[in-house]
Amino acid sequence: MDGAKLERFRHSASDGWAGRAGPASLVGAAVGVALATHVESKVESPPYGAYATIMGVFAAGLAGAGGLARIFDRNPACQTPLDFVVLSAASFKASRTLASDEVTSFMREPFVRGRAHTGEGEEPVEGGFHQAIGELVTCSRCVGTWAAAALAVTQILSPRVGRLLTWSLAAAGANDILQAGFAALTAKANELED
Repeated sequence: MDGAKLERFRHSASDGWAGRAGPASLVGAAVGVALATHVESKVESPPYGAYATIMGVFAAGLAGAGGLARIFDRNPACQTPLDFVVLSAASFKASRTLASDEVTSFMREPFVRGRAHTGEGEEPVEGGFHQAIGELVTCSRCVGTWAAAALAVTQILSPRVGRLLTWSLAAAGANDILQAGFAALTAKANELED
């Protein structure tokens, strides 16, 4: 129930108008106020301020990286299609590691309900920045955007470290895909054998 309706219910119950209209109106107004207050207290809006701040930090980080690239005369246009493919695989691996691996559970722990462990069923805590960050770090697509930006910035500003990190993560991502494929083929072969 919106604030204007809630105020009308409260006003009509307190100014005597409802009493002049009869007991049924007074009961209706009282029930309306009770329901409106209950609904108002239960519905918590998303932390839009925290979302805006996080997006502002992201945009400012990219703008700052662009400024540093210009100062250090680094040309982001020198990236090749192969770099894009490798960056995609590295972002995939980094996002899956951050959002669901046990080794990064300590990073998710403050922002999820209960204990963070394997990423399965981890729900963000409710309220403010903790909720917004919890939603970010438990969503592999969401944190993947940040990972891709960080890896791309690293490749531009510190090419040797950036390439080493990106290629290592890409190889680990390819390993994950190959391992999953091997496990699926082995399971299918065992199923056919039986």
